[in-house]
Amino acid sequence: MDLSAINPVLLLASLMVAATPIILAAIGELVVERAGVLNLGVEGMMITGAVCGFVAGVASGSPLLGFVAAALGGAAVSLLFGFLTQFLLSDQVPTGLALTLFCLGLSALIGQSYIGVKGPEVADIHIPLLADIPWLGPILFQHDAMVYVGLALVGAVWWFLHRSRAGLVLRAVGENHDAAHALGYHVVRVRLVAIMFGGACAGLGGGYLSLVRVPQWTEGMTAGIGWIALAIVVFASWRPGRVVMGAYLFGGVTVLQLNLQAAGVPVRVEYLSMAPYLATILVLVLLSRNRSARAPGALGRVFHASR
Repeated sequence: MDLSAINPVLLLASLMVAATPIILAAIGELVVERAGVLNLGVEGMMITGAVCGFVAGVASGSPLLGFVAAALGGAAVSLLFGFLTQFLLSDQVPTGLALTLFCLGLSALIGQSYIGVKGPEVADIHIPLLADIPWLGPILFQHDAMVYVGLALVGAVWWFLHRSRAGLVLRAVGENHDAAHALGYHVVRVRLVAIMFGGACAGLGGGYLSLVRVPQWTEGMTAGIGWIALAIVVFASWRPGRVVMGAYLFGGVTVLQLNLQAAGVPVRVEYLSMAPYLATILVLVLLSRNRSARAPGALGRVFHASR
Protein backbone atom coordinates (compact mmCIF):
# COMPACT_ATOMS: atom_id res chain seq x y z
CA MET A 1 0.00 0.00 0.00
CA ASP A 2 1.42 3.39 -1.04
CA LEU A 3 -0.86 6.31 -0.17
CA SER A 4 1.86 8.77 -1.21
CA ALA A 5 1.04 7.84 -4.80
CA ILE A 6 -2.28 9.72 -4.47
CA ASN A 7 -1.83 13.25 -5.78
CA PRO A 8 -4.35 15.55 -4.00
CA VAL A 9 -4.37 18.05 -6.89
CA LEU A 10 -5.19 15.36 -9.45
CA LEU A 11 -7.71 13.88 -7.02
CA LEU A 12 -9.64 17.14 -6.72
CA ALA A 13 -9.37 17.83 -10.44
CA SER A 14 -10.78 14.36 -11.15
CA LEU A 15 -13.60 15.11 -8.72
CA MET A 16 -14.73 18.00 -10.93
CA VAL A 17 -14.91 15.67 -13.94
CA ALA A 18 -16.63 12.84 -12.06
CA ALA A 19 -19.29 15.20 -10.69
CA THR A 20 -20.19 16.81 -14.04
CA PRO A 21 -22.54 14.12 -15.47
CA ILE A 22 -24.28 13.93 -12.10
CA ILE A 23 -24.74 17.72 -11.98
CA LEU A 24 -26.17 17.77 -15.50
CA ALA A 25 -28.65 14.95 -14.87
CA ALA A 26 -29.64 16.12 -11.38
CA ILE A 27 -30.26 19.77 -12.29
CA GLY A 28 -32.54 18.68 -15.13
CA GLU A 29 -34.48 16.33 -12.85
CA LEU A 30 -34.75 19.08 -10.24
CA VAL A 31 -36.60 21.29 -12.74
CA VAL A 32 -38.87 18.37 -13.67
CA GLU A 33 -39.74 17.69 -10.04
CA ARG A 34 -40.27 21.35 -9.25
CA ALA A 35 -42.93 21.20 -11.98
CA GLY A 36 -44.63 18.37 -10.06
CA VAL A 37 -43.46 15.43 -12.20
CA LEU A 38 -41.48 12.46 -10.90
CA ASN A 39 -39.49 10.97 -13.77
CA LEU A 40 -37.63 7.82 -12.70
CA GLY A 41 -36.34 7.40 -16.24
CA VAL A 42 -33.20 9.51 -15.70
CA GLU A 43 -30.94 6.46 -16.08
CA GLY A 44 -32.63 5.60 -19.36
CA MET A 45 -32.37 9.13 -20.72
CA MET A 46 -28.69 9.25 -19.75
CA ILE A 47 -27.84 5.99 -21.53
CA THR A 48 -29.76 7.18 -24.60
CA GLY A 49 -27.80 10.43 -24.58
CA ALA A 50 -24.57 8.46 -24.18
CA VAL A 51 -25.14 6.32 -27.25
CA CYS A 52 -26.63 9.12 -29.40
CA GLY A 53 -23.78 11.48 -28.49
CA PHE A 54 -21.11 8.88 -29.14
CA VAL A 55 -22.55 7.77 -32.48
CA ALA A 56 -22.94 11.37 -33.67
CA GLY A 57 -19.50 12.33 -32.37
CA VAL A 58 -17.81 9.42 -34.15
CA ALA A 59 -19.75 9.98 -37.38
CA SER A 60 -19.06 13.71 -37.53
CA GLY A 61 -15.74 13.85 -35.72
CA SER A 62 -17.14 16.78 -33.74
CA PRO A 63 -17.67 16.53 -29.96
CA LEU A 64 -19.98 19.56 -30.17
CA LEU A 65 -22.35 17.76 -32.54
CA GLY A 66 -22.06 14.75 -30.28
CA PHE A 67 -23.30 16.75 -27.28
CA VAL A 68 -26.13 18.26 -29.37
CA ALA A 69 -27.20 14.76 -30.42
CA ALA A 70 -26.98 13.58 -26.81
CA ALA A 71 -29.28 16.38 -25.66
CA LEU A 72 -31.74 15.72 -28.48
CA GLY A 73 -31.74 11.98 -27.79
CA GLY A 74 -32.48 12.52 -24.10
CA ALA A 75 -35.20 15.06 -24.89
CA ALA A 76 -36.80 12.72 -27.44
CA VAL A 77 -37.24 9.80 -25.03
CA SER A 78 -38.38 12.19 -22.30
CA LEU A 79 -41.09 13.39 -24.67
CA LEU A 80 -42.34 9.79 -24.83
CA PHE A 81 -42.56 9.82 -21.03
CA GLY A 82 -44.35 13.18 -21.17
CA PHE A 83 -46.91 11.92 -23.68
CA LEU A 84 -47.69 8.83 -21.61
CA THR A 85 -47.99 10.66 -18.28
CA GLN A 86 -49.47 14.01 -19.29
CA PHE A 87 -51.85 12.98 -22.10
CA LEU A 88 -52.59 9.30 -21.43
CA LEU A 89 -52.37 9.94 -17.66
CA SER A 90 -50.31 6.85 -16.91
CA ASP A 91 -48.75 6.47 -13.46
CA GLN A 92 -45.43 8.32 -13.38
CA VAL A 93 -43.48 5.78 -11.31
CA PRO A 94 -43.93 2.62 -13.44
CA THR A 95 -43.75 4.71 -16.62
CA GLY A 96 -40.34 6.07 -15.62
CA LEU A 97 -39.10 2.60 -14.72
CA ALA A 98 -40.36 1.23 -18.04
CA LEU A 99 -38.64 4.09 -19.86
CA THR A 100 -35.31 3.15 -18.28
CA LEU A 101 -35.68 -0.51 -19.24
CA PHE A 102 -36.69 0.44 -22.78
CA CYS A 103 -33.74 2.82 -23.19
CA LEU A 104 -31.23 0.32 -21.85
CA GLY A 105 -32.29 -2.15 -24.53
CA LEU A 106 -32.51 0.49 -27.27
CA SER A 107 -29.07 1.89 -26.49
CA ALA A 108 -27.52 -1.60 -26.53
CA LEU A 109 -29.03 -2.18 -29.98
CA ILE A 110 -27.88 1.17 -31.40
CA GLY A 111 -24.39 0.96 -29.93
CA GLN A 112 -23.72 -2.68 -30.81
CA SER A 113 -21.41 -1.84 -33.72
CA TYR A 114 -19.61 0.93 -31.80
CA ILE A 115 -18.14 -1.17 -29.00
CA GLY A 116 -14.37 -0.65 -28.91
CA VAL A 117 -14.50 2.37 -31.24
CA LYS A 118 -12.53 5.42 -30.09
CA GLY A 119 -14.51 8.64 -29.76
CA PRO A 120 -13.47 12.13 -30.89
CA GLU A 121 -11.01 13.92 -28.64
CA VAL A 122 -12.43 16.61 -26.37
CA ALA A 123 -9.81 19.24 -25.57
CA ASP A 124 -9.43 20.90 -22.19
CA ILE A 125 -9.73 24.66 -21.84
CA HIS A 126 -6.81 26.34 -20.12
CA ILE A 127 -8.18 29.66 -18.87
CA PRO A 128 -5.43 32.29 -19.33
CA LEU A 129 -3.64 33.39 -16.13
CA LEU A 130 -6.06 31.47 -13.88
CA ALA A 131 -4.87 28.09 -15.17
CA ASP A 132 -1.31 28.94 -14.09
CA ILE A 133 -2.21 29.48 -10.43
CA PRO A 134 -0.48 26.80 -8.30
CA TRP A 135 -2.90 24.15 -6.98
CA LEU A 136 -6.08 26.05 -7.89
CA GLY A 137 -5.20 26.24 -11.58
CA PRO A 138 -5.21 22.49 -12.33
CA ILE A 139 -8.18 21.91 -10.01
CA LEU A 140 -10.54 24.61 -11.26
CA PHE A 141 -9.34 26.12 -14.52
CA GLN A 142 -8.03 23.30 -16.73
CA HIS A 143 -11.11 21.32 -17.67
CA ASP A 144 -13.24 20.72 -20.75
CA ALA A 145 -16.03 23.15 -21.56
CA MET A 146 -18.83 20.89 -20.28
CA VAL A 147 -17.55 21.13 -16.70
CA TYR A 148 -18.21 24.87 -16.81
CA VAL A 149 -21.45 24.45 -18.75
CA GLY A 150 -22.78 22.25 -15.95
CA LEU A 151 -21.94 24.82 -13.28
CA ALA A 152 -23.37 27.65 -15.40
CA LEU A 153 -26.55 25.63 -15.88
CA VAL A 154 -26.98 25.34 -12.11
CA GLY A 155 -26.73 29.13 -11.81
CA ALA A 156 -29.15 29.64 -14.69
CA VAL A 157 -31.70 27.26 -13.16
CA TRP A 158 -31.45 29.03 -9.80
CA TRP A 159 -32.08 32.39 -11.49
CA PHE A 160 -34.94 30.96 -13.55
CA LEU A 161 -36.71 29.43 -10.55
CA HIS A 162 -36.29 32.38 -8.18
CA ARG A 163 -36.00 35.48 -10.34
CA SER A 164 -38.20 34.93 -13.41
CA ARG A 165 -41.96 34.93 -13.91
CA ALA A 166 -41.79 31.66 -15.89
CA GLY A 167 -39.95 30.05 -12.99
CA LEU A 168 -42.64 31.24 -10.59
CA VAL A 169 -45.31 29.70 -12.82
CA LEU A 170 -43.41 26.40 -12.95
CA ARG A 171 -43.10 26.32 -9.16
CA ALA A 172 -46.81 27.13 -8.81
CA VAL A 173 -47.67 24.22 -11.10
CA GLY A 174 -45.47 21.94 -9.02
CA GLU A 175 -47.01 23.03 -5.73
CA ASN A 176 -50.70 23.01 -6.70
CA HIS A 177 -51.56 22.24 -10.29
CA ASP A 178 -55.31 22.69 -9.76
CA ALA A 179 -54.83 26.23 -8.44
CA ALA A 180 -52.41 27.03 -11.28
CA HIS A 181 -54.94 25.74 -13.81
CA ALA A 182 -57.70 27.84 -12.20
CA LEU A 183 -55.49 30.91 -12.66
CA GLY A 184 -55.26 30.18 -16.39
CA TYR A 185 -51.84 28.55 -16.63
CA HIS A 186 -51.40 25.64 -19.04
CA VAL A 187 -50.23 22.92 -16.64
CA VAL A 188 -49.57 20.23 -19.23
CA ARG A 189 -47.57 22.60 -21.45
CA VAL A 190 -45.42 23.76 -18.53
CA ARG A 191 -44.75 20.19 -17.47
CA LEU A 192 -43.93 19.01 -20.98
CA VAL A 193 -41.33 21.77 -21.39
CA ALA A 194 -39.85 20.88 -17.99
CA ILE A 195 -39.76 17.17 -18.89
CA MET A 196 -37.97 17.86 -22.17
CA PHE A 197 -35.47 20.13 -20.42
CA GLY A 198 -34.79 17.41 -17.88
CA GLY A 199 -34.36 14.87 -20.67
CA ALA A 200 -31.93 17.11 -22.55
CA CYS A 201 -29.85 17.62 -19.39
CA ALA A 202 -29.80 13.89 -18.67
CA GLY A 203 -28.78 13.28 -22.28
CA LEU A 204 -25.92 15.74 -21.90
CA GLY A 205 -24.83 13.90 -18.75
CA GLY A 206 -24.82 10.61 -20.65
CA GLY A 207 -23.00 12.19 -23.57
CA TYR A 208 -20.34 13.44 -21.16
CA LEU A 209 -19.73 9.88 -20.02
CA SER A 210 -19.25 8.46 -23.51
CA LEU A 211 -17.41 11.43 -25.03
CA VAL A 212 -15.24 12.65 -22.14
CA ARG A 213 -15.24 10.51 -19.02
CA VAL A 214 -14.56 7.10 -20.60
CA PRO A 215 -14.42 7.97 -23.65
CA GLN A 216 -15.98 5.07 -25.55
CA TRP A 217 -19.27 3.26 -25.80
CA THR A 218 -20.01 0.40 -23.40
CA GLU A 219 -23.39 -1.15 -22.66
CA GLY A 220 -24.78 0.03 -19.34
CA MET A 221 -21.99 2.54 -18.93
CA THR A 222 -24.15 4.87 -16.81
CA ALA A 223 -23.85 2.22 -14.05
CA GLY A 224 -26.53 3.72 -11.80
CA ILE A 225 -25.52 7.38 -12.12
CA GLY A 226 -29.08 8.26 -13.14
CA TRP A 227 -30.40 6.81 -9.89
CA ILE A 228 -27.77 8.71 -7.94
CA ALA A 229 -28.90 11.91 -9.69
CA LEU A 230 -32.46 11.21 -8.52
CA ALA A 231 -31.23 10.74 -4.96
CA ILE A 232 -29.18 13.94 -5.11
CA VAL A 233 -32.29 15.96 -6.00
CA VAL A 234 -33.79 14.79 -2.69
CA PHE A 235 -30.47 15.40 -0.91
CA ALA A 236 -30.51 18.94 -2.31
CA SER A 237 -34.03 19.53 -0.95
CA TRP A 238 -34.97 20.61 -4.49
CA ARG A 239 -32.52 23.55 -4.35
CA PRO A 240 -30.10 24.07 -7.27
CA GLY A 241 -27.08 25.11 -5.19
CA ARG A 242 -27.18 21.96 -3.10
CA VAL A 243 -27.17 19.82 -6.24
CA VAL A 244 -23.52 20.80 -6.75
CA MET A 245 -22.68 19.83 -3.17
CA GLY A 246 -24.32 16.42 -3.57
CA ALA A 247 -22.65 15.77 -6.91
CA TYR A 248 -19.24 16.67 -5.51
CA LEU A 249 -19.85 14.40 -2.54
CA PHE A 250 -20.66 11.40 -4.72
CA GLY A 251 -17.99 12.29 -7.29
CA GLY A 252 -15.40 12.71 -4.52
CA VAL A 253 -16.13 9.32 -2.98
CA THR A 254 -16.04 7.71 -6.44
CA VAL A 255 -12.65 9.20 -7.32
CA LEU A 256 -11.25 8.45 -3.86
CA GLN A 257 -12.16 4.77 -4.02
CA LEU A 258 -10.51 4.48 -7.45
CA ASN A 259 -7.34 6.08 -6.09
CA LEU A 260 -7.39 3.80 -3.06
CA GLN A 261 -7.63 0.78 -5.37
CA ALA A 262 -4.66 2.07 -7.37
CA ALA A 263 -2.69 2.64 -4.15
CA GLY A 264 -3.18 -0.98 -3.16
CA VAL A 265 -5.27 -0.45 -0.02
CA PRO A 266 -5.81 -3.90 1.55
CA VAL A 267 -9.59 -3.81 1.17
CA ARG A 268 -11.50 -5.90 -1.35
CA VAL A 269 -12.26 -4.03 -4.58
CA GLU A 270 -15.96 -4.86 -4.26
CA TYR A 271 -16.18 -3.04 -0.92
CA LEU A 272 -14.42 0.04 -2.31
CA SER A 273 -16.73 0.07 -5.34
CA MET A 274 -19.73 0.03 -3.00
CA ALA A 275 -18.50 3.13 -1.14
CA PRO A 276 -20.11 5.86 -3.34
CA TYR A 277 -23.52 4.22 -3.16
CA LEU A 278 -23.29 3.55 0.56
CA ALA A 279 -22.31 7.18 1.13
CA THR A 280 -25.36 8.31 -0.85
CA ILE A 281 -27.69 6.05 1.15
CA LEU A 282 -26.19 7.28 4.43
CA VAL A 283 -26.69 10.93 3.44
CA LEU A 284 -30.32 10.28 2.44
CA VAL A 285 -31.01 8.52 5.74
CA LEU A 286 -29.59 11.46 7.67
CA LEU A 287 -31.52 13.89 5.48
CA SER A 288 -34.79 12.10 6.25
CA ARG A 289 -34.49 13.46 9.79
CA ASN A 290 -34.54 17.02 8.43
CA ARG A 291 -38.12 18.23 8.80
CA SER A 292 -37.48 21.36 6.72
CA ALA A 293 -36.88 19.33 3.53
CA ARG A 294 -40.24 19.31 1.71
CA ALA A 295 -41.02 18.00 -1.74
CA PRO A 296 -43.19 20.02 -4.16
CA GLY A 297 -46.83 19.62 -3.17
CA ALA A 298 -48.07 18.12 -6.45
CA LEU A 299 -45.03 15.88 -7.05
CA GLY A 300 -46.09 12.65 -8.74
CA ARG A 301 -49.78 13.54 -8.83
CA VAL A 302 -51.76 13.11 -12.05
CA PHE A 303 -53.37 16.27 -13.42
CA HIS A 304 -56.65 16.20 -15.30
CA ALA A 305 -58.06 19.51 -16.51
CA SER A 306 -61.67 18.31 -16.39
CA ARG A 307 -61.64 17.67 -12.63
